[in-house]
Amino acid sequence: MSSSAPSSTEKDAPTLARLPIGIALFTFVVLGLSYITNAADRQVFPVLLPAIRTEYGFSLGEGGLLSTIFTLGIGLAGVPGAYLLNRFSRRAVIVGGIVIYSGFTALTAVSVGFADMFAYRALSGVGEAIQNAALFAAVGAYFFKRRALAIGSLNFCYGVGAFLGPRLGAQFAAGSGWRTPFYVYAIAGFVIAAIILVVVSKRFTEQVEPLGDVRPEVAANVPEKVYNRNVVVLMVVAAIAGVSLYGYLGLYPTYLQTELGFTVVEAGKAAGMFGLGALMGIPAGLLGDRFDQRWILMGSLIAASVVGYVLFHGPTTPGWQSLLSFLTGATGSGLLFTNTYSAMQRAVRPEKVGQVSGAFVTSWYLPSALAGYLFALLQNHLGWGGASLVQLSLVPLVGVVALIFLDTRRFTTARPAATHH
Repeated sequence: MSSSAPSSTEKDAPTLARLPIGIALFTFVVLGLSYITNAADRQVFPVLLPAIRTEYGFSLGEGGLLSTIFTLGIGLAGVPGAYLLNRFSRRAVIVGGIVIYSGFTALTAVSVGFADMFAYRALSGVGEAIQNAALFAAVGAYFFKRRALAIGSLNFCYGVGAFLGPRLGAQFAAGSGWRTPFYVYAIAGFVIAAIILVVVSKRFTEQVEPLGDVRPEVAANVPEKVYNRNVVVLMVVAAIAGVSLYGYLGLYPTYLQTELGFTVVEAGKAAGMFGLGALMGIPAGLLGDRFDQRWILMGSLIAASVVGYVLFHGPTTPGWQSLLSFLTGATGSGLLFTNTYSAMQRAVRPEKVGQVSGAFVTSWYLPSALAGYLFALLQNHLGWGGASLVQLSLVPLVGVVALIFLDTRRFTTARPAATHH
């Protein structure tokens, strides 16, 4: 999930005629489908992990690392993603990213051991990041007047994929083995890539974002540096949120199956509720466009801390676990991702949005690469309850402390500057 620096075509190309609203919305739906397949692809591995560990003999730490290592590929793909966007159309980069992650998803099913599965998982993250860079750049430029809502809408699509991915994957695995979901999702990716080539117009994907839309008196109050105080604070928040969230995503289905005795289908349903919570991206974007994001982020981190504690210390029935998983998705992927991303864009001048989006991707995803391994390490020493207390409950509170230093008066925003205490 990322944006990118403006491409050379953005700087030099004449403005393209905008599409009729109906066609533009249809195009967004098609591109949203590609993000649904992306999310389903990345979220299916954890629910299949117990079966994979059994067959290959992986330790919990190795399994946790494999569950979240794709974020290493995402975090490292910012530079090559920007390079590709400077040389090729966004549509071509979107399609190329889908083909890359779909290919490595299929290869995951034929892995011979830890080393090549590690490589396939990490490289699938590269493809996901390349697609995301072009996708967020295209949608953000086309709907620039409602950027937070556009980001929230894409996050809604992510939520659909994250909801369906584990549930359908568990059903496929229960019927014909753990390899089948990887093949199914890979084929789905190739199909959607072909559809995009046929039906998506460059009049949507290659639009140039106006840079002079911010009121001069507001823009003058925004620091010229990309890595200003607000950006650094939000990078800390992104890293904190990513480490906590991906600790849950990496090993939660394993906890359900090995500790609570859930079947793979029950675990898939509970884990999939995270995606349903991520559908809150749209209302989260509306909140971020209307209210002071400092308080939204603080409240979201505190809520995530409480939910993370109850998730591993509270009720253990499938119904309650599904509800708590939904709340984890709502706070983490819905509120935190959407508002950290859009706040970081508002913390810089318009011409710096592409650069700061790269900073967001790096700060959110790179630390997350080790989140599953860290959770497994803590579990070995402290048990599931102690590990969750540290990584899901205490770590988010560090982000709350960091947000004390956020100054939303120095954001680019069309509304009057927010009150800062």
